Amino acid sequence: MSSHPALPVDAERATADATFRRAAWRFMPLLFVCYVVAYLDRVNVGFAKLQMLNDLHFSDAVYGLGAGLFFVGYFFFEIPSNLLLHRVGARRWIARIMVTWAVLSLVTAWVTTPATFYVVRFLLGVAEAGFYPGMILYLTYWFPSHRRGKMMAVLTAGNPVSGMIGGPLSGYIMHAFNGTAGYAGWQWLFIIEAVPAIVLGVVVYLFLDDRVQDATWLSDQEKSQIAREINGDAAKRTHGSVKAAFTSRWVWLLCQILFGIIMGSYALGFWQPTIIKSSGVNDPFIVGLLTVIPYTCALVSMILVGRHADQTRERRWHVSAPALVAALGFCICALSGNQLIPSMIGLSLAAAGIISALPMFWALPTSFLGGTGAAAGIALINSTGNLAGFVSPSVMGWLKTETHSLTSGLYLVAGCLTLSAILILVFLPARVVNR
Repeated sequence: MSSHPALPVDAERATADATFRRAAWRFMPLLFVCYVVAYLDRVNVGFAKLQMLNDLHFSDAVYGLGAGLFFVGYFFFEIPSNLLLHRVGARRWIARIMVTWAVLSLVTAWVTTPATFYVVRFLLGVAEAGFYPGMILYLTYWFPSHRRGKMMAVLTAGNPVSGMIGGPLSGYIMHAFNGTAGYAGWQWLFIIEAVPAIVLGVVVYLFLDDRVQDATWLSDQEKSQIAREINGDAAKRTHGSVKAAFTSRWVWLLCQILFGIIMGSYALGFWQPTIIKSSGVNDPFIVGLLTVIPYTCALVSMILVGRHADQTRERRWHVSAPALVAALGFCICALSGNQLIPSMIGLSLAAAGIISALPMFWALPTSFLGGTGAAAGIALINSTGNLAGFVSPSVMGWLKTETHSLTSGLYLVAGCLTLSAILILVFLPARVVNR
């Protein structure tokens, strides 16, 4: 029997809202900053490409393969990484991930051959495996599904914010530091942008709480409030074991859906600077400034879509509609004829669509996966879907080398996004994911 007097429904809801808001303010800013740095270190090779290909005599095909090999390492080690996080705790494991990926990102500054580039990118994927799905899993420990859409939107806002900050920063580093101490601008880019991940890894280790019961900053009543909602949410989930996750047709369908969305995500992340440069902008700093425009559009769109999804508790259309908008954006880029304004319109639509779709996508599997099944299922979906991170830059790099144009690659990506939207609307029932 509870030792606390019963509260009216409205008062109890207000108390719960205040408790979850306190939890969000406690660690969401830290997770957000970590994701900003993670995404920056993952795709800064797209800016480095503007100089390093000439310096190292790499082709677009070499660049695309190297950029994509990150996701091969990611694929093989993501499920073990997430299971280890579930076992040893997010604090230790996320800190370990951040420090090791920072070291390998730093080493990228000294690659000299395609082989060394490939090896470092593969190992970077191994090091970072489990970071993003680990944070998704961590949110399931603290927020029930009907509160998690907004938290996912806050976390994934790190993607556009990384572009808004990282574009001008990367361009400035390459412009201002080129030749300093005998290093090229692209080398300084990897050196300087590795430092924040090391610092944040230490902060995560010192600051993060693994579970609700570990939080000394919450009262017993607040811990009970969070636990009640988490346990009530967990009772609705139908996939609580590793076997259930691996044998679920919904999990494998979501792998296919995410694959198409990720095709678009990394077409944007790895090739956006090249698309802008092809429109006649040669200064890396100006290219960086222009990338702020699509990512600003994406940030606004993502917040609005996430808020509306939580209000309506509808998930399918909040993923599929943005995916279709992104497909339209890539088609506009393909038709732009290397003109700056149409290219920027297309990139803005593509960024807004993809970056709005991704956090809403993760509300789908977490609505029916729980416990160890969530750790395995989220990692399986993310690792399989993220194989598109290998396919997208590799195929686009090969097509650009063969055709001397990104047009065919952009149409391919648009087709993949459209297929993902169709799979959601035709084959994924609302009863499975709208909880």
